[in-house]
Amino acid sequence: QTGATDAYKSVEISTPKADDKQTDTLRADVIKTVDAGRAVVANIAGTATDTDGTTHSFEGGHYISVTGYRDNGDTVTIADSADPNTATYRMSIDNLADWIATRGYSTS
Repeated sequence: QTGATDAYKSVEISTPKADDKQTDTLRADVIKTVDAGRAVVANIAGTATDTDGTTHSFEGGHYISVTGYRDNGDTVTIADSADPNTATYRMSIDNLADWIATRGYSTS
């Protein structure tokens, strides 16, 4: 039995933009975590655009949950408590990785 304290690990993307390796790691972490019935919790900052072309801006930083994926992890589903009108939206893994850049995320 794994306790809740060690179910998650933190991954840092310390650079201003995510590189291909960091994006690939995020994609694999999302797939593994979602398939295990959990969500990836991401600490994001700045502005990112979702697949509908809507921008989401949190200059001071914010936390979101990645709750699903499709297209082998190239597109992810975001659950966001900030705006009830856009509580769920999809985003490319590349945009998400760059949104996390300078911050990090927690994954199982």
